[in-house]
Amino acid sequence: MRKVISVALPKGGVGKTTTAVNLAASLAVAEKRVLLIDADPSGTCAIYLGIDPEKTPGSLHEVLSFTKRISQVVSKTQIDNLDFIPAGEPSYQNEDRVARLTGNLNLFSNMLHHELGEYDYIIIDCPPYLKGFTTIALIASTSVIVPMRAGQFSLNALKRMVEHIKWVRANYNQILKIEGILLTMYEANTKVWTMTRADLEKDLGPFLFKTSIPRSSALTVSEFHGKPAVLYDAKSKGSAAYMSLAMEVLEKDMGITRPVSINSNQ
Repeated sequence: MRKVISVALPKGGVGKTTTAVNLAASLAVAEKRVLLIDADPSGTCAIYLGIDPEKTPGSLHEVLSFTKRISQVVSKTQIDNLDFIPAGEPSYQNEDRVARLTGNLNLFSNMLHHELGEYDYIIIDCPPYLKGFTTIALIASTSVIVPMRAGQFSLNALKRMVEHIKWVRANYNQILKIEGILLTMYEANTKVWTMTRADLEKDLGPFLFKTSIPRSSALTVSEFHGKPAVLYDAKSKGSAAYMSLAMEVLEKDMGITRPVSINSNQ
């Protein structure tokens, strides 16, 4: 296994699932072996991929409940080279049990690294909170992509995210890095984005991806069709932006640039 990237921010509505699905699809189109894991109990990755979770061989919840091995719950998708593990739809009892299981913070990491070594990239879509699934995903990851939309609430969530990454690095996973901060639903030359971007560049400028994801109707409509943007409309601005993001990630891994490390005084 080459790289595990979590897509995470403790805030909803910033494009985490859209980013996880479309980045995974774009990397697969670039002929990389990719596994997308939905770690968000809402299970929206399956909808985006046009997959019925009930027709899959299993889910992440079953894996963490020790009823199936992680290698047994991998599904194929519409895209060659892209596989998928759904979150599953837990009952109250299962959700309570999984909450206890995530107390073993290294369990998920051990499963990924021992059973899924054939992939170039594993992309994990995290829920909009830090405890539980997000924490175990970060412990298993080599890097994090943080999607950001304009506004003070997103900036506040980013600060919490950075502090949590530092905590995970200090206590569980020393190699964890920020792959990049990704501007989503981006509208250049608007006042709110001008203010948001200025704040980001002042404090976390080196972490910003060169690529930003524009507000794009194609990205929204592709969800209704159960297809990543690259399958629905490969020529749309949204699809082109995610392909650009995939190329930027690949360039980092070829040594053109590297993810920036976090230290205690940043």
